[in-house]
Amino acid sequence: MSSAALSVTSQADSLLSKDYPPSVKPIVEQRCMVCHGCYDAPCQLKMDAWMGLERGGSKKKVYDGSRLLSANLTRLFEDAHSIDEWRDKGFFPVLDKQDPKTGLMYQMLNLKEEYPLPSKGPLPGTFDFSLSRDQSCPKPAEFEEYREDRPYQGMPYGFPGLDPDKLAVLSDWFEAGAPGVEVADRPDVEVRSIDEWEMFLNAKDNKSRLMSRYIFEHLFIGDLYFEDLNETSGWYKLVRSRTPSGQPIDLIATRRPYDDPGTQPFFYRLQIRYISRLAKRHMPYALSAERMARWKSLFLDPEYAVAELPGYRGKQSANPFVSFEQLPVEARYRFMLEEAHFTIMAYIKGPVCRGQVALSVIDDHFWVAFVRPNSIDPEQRADFLAAEAHALRLPQAKGSLVVSAFQWNSYAKSQQKFLKAQARAIAKVIDQDSLKLDINLIWDGGPERNDNAALTVFRHFDSATVVKGLVGQEPQTMWVIDYSLLERIHYLLVAGFDVYGNVAHQLESRLYMDFLRMEGEQAFLLFLPEEDRVAVRNHWYRGAKDNVKKYVMSPANAKYERDSAVDYQSDDPKSELMAMFKTRIHTAENSRYFVREPELAALMKGSNKAFSYLPEVAFLQVLNTRGKASVYSLVHNQAHSNNAQLFAEEDRRLPEEDTLTVAQGFIGSYPNMFFQITEGQLPKFTAALLSLNSPQDYVSLVDQFGVRRTAPWFWKLSDDFAAEYRGSHPLEAGLFDLNRYQNR
Repeated sequence: MSSAALSVTSQADSLLSKDYPPSVKPIVEQRCMVCHGCYDAPCQLKMDAWMGLERGGSKKKVYDGSRLLSANLTRLFEDAHSIDEWRDKGFFPVLDKQDPKTGLMYQMLNLKEEYPLPSKGPLPGTFDFSLSRDQSCPKPAEFEEYREDRPYQGMPYGFPGLDPDKLAVLSDWFEAGAPGVEVADRPDVEVRSIDEWEMFLNAKDNKSRLMSRYIFEHLFIGDLYFEDLNETSGWYKLVRSRTPSGQPIDLIATRRPYDDPGTQPFFYRLQIRYISRLAKRHMPYALSAERMARWKSLFLDPEYAVAELPGYRGKQSANPFVSFEQLPVEARYRFMLEEAHFTIMAYIKGPVCRGQVALSVIDDHFWVAFVRPNSIDPEQRADFLAAEAHALRLPQAKGSLVVSAFQWNSYAKSQQKFLKAQARAIAKVIDQDSLKLDINLIWDGGPERNDNAALTVFRHFDSATVVKGLVGQEPQTMWVIDYSLLERIHYLLVAGFDVYGNVAHQLESRLYMDFLRMEGEQAFLLFLPEEDRVAVRNHWYRGAKDNVKKYVMSPANAKYERDSAVDYQSDDPKSELMAMFKTRIHTAENSRYFVREPELAALMKGSNKAFSYLPEVAFLQVLNTRGKASVYSLVHNQAHSNNAQLFAEEDRRLPEEDTLTVAQGFIGSYPNMFFQITEGQLPKFTAALLSLNSPQDYVSLVDQFGVRRTAPWFWKLSDDFAAEYRGSHPLEAGLFDLNRYQNR
């Protein structure tokens, strides 16, 4: 038996390799996981894997904005590996193996049957659906008190109960003790792929070892699959293990991927995960023969030497410009750039399930493009990055609870130092090579027309989405990202972000992200005429405080000492430049999201205060006369005077500048409302939407076209949306999370 086969077989003897029974799994997915999947699952009851159900619940919250000390890690499959270990961490059972009918899950389902919800209208105010709500999280001995105090809060909470046939299947399974089923060993062809990749990632020469460390620190969060096996591949996590291939994985679980593994040698392994895919967390990344050949050409084929491997001690391990100085910068950049959607998605989707503080730093809708490798970017030289490593430092986790203006100023000074050095280096390169600051400096995707060259980011208050292409109407802002900025975004908000960290860590990360956003925006401004840059930037930062303007708006940050070489023909250079980006980048137009219905497309013509009454994300199903359905996303883009302040976001709202992006298919992981109309109702629906003038008008819109939590057909529509997503994009699709669904 091969080494990978031994590994998979050994895992089959553990809880890791058990899954829900086939008859049970779709019910649990569509009725339970849609609220109990991410880190913020109520009571930490994560049911996206059978092991999560076995682990049970906890009264401790992962998301706690007042947490003064870092929390203990409770990552499923990582921070404990047996039921006893989870009990030691404070998790209590929701199943009763001895008397199944007294188990919490069984009783919660029956409570919903005993006290069903009304079948129309919004639920009363006694139902609290806010993310900050108090969670009772009753232990088994506390259920009777819960039943008396909250009789209408059976499961699924705040939604209709299960259909009788589905309830019967779950009830029978719970009565049998809710056993998991052993998952069959992976096919031989997949086992051979595991062997091949583990051999590649654990080669002993220094170049390979440094390459593998870099790959791990960027892909640790991904859902890896074997592209050559099409849709039959399992899903894997790249992990560090104390044991080599041929032995069961002995997981090294550190708080961050660049933390000291604590043992030498250690090995990179592919660990299969039997976890249902959640739209919020699922980040597919393909492994293939072509991918391996590409990595070899980037990291191993070039002539360079790795004299000594970097260690894991001190602050250096958190600074990629120091740790990976010996790797070619172009290889690092192309590694991230050629899968830029994954790279940015890791920041947008990965580390957190809710992130108002982290995401308040970005606009609700903006486009992203990238500097072409080996153009004018001086950061393509490792010596420049190494020399500026101190200025490029990232926040380090501290025990301090104080996030002060002094720290903001310290980051600002470091950022200014780097930007000045960058400007001088760019000027030198331009002068030496007679290059021009024009649109040709933007990566167009190359001859292969790589569809990662243009991205769009949508913020949905405390979550966000990134999609390929320049989607929607022209946004207010745009970022241009180079290598060092892309790397810092990853290490600040993916590799270095700790969802279990204290409030100081999370606020400090947000403060530093201010400067990364400004740097991306400023690179865009560089392409504008010199006389227009400050005016555009001032518009982006209306109302910013003086201490912010001192750094954000200073001449050193707002412009370079040379004009753009772009030839402008209009009196609106910003709009003209954004149009040039769409022309320059081969894959900027993404037909996947194109809306052909004129009534819906018209909603994207300009801003309108009416949009301010809409939720962040709504899914719209339009039924035609033949019974076929089309699906659209309505994405509300909230406008703000600036994003340079940490708090008082509502005070900076400009509702009259709000826009609405309508896209075919799905954008967003957390739908706030479902709308369902016929094709003939489109004119009436869009007219009602455009005439919204108060919260009550929105309630009337929901009365006519919305599908409330109480609607008897709610689950049918929810299932239809999930099936449509799986059918149209099977590798990408995951379960939508209903924790933010409105009660209006």
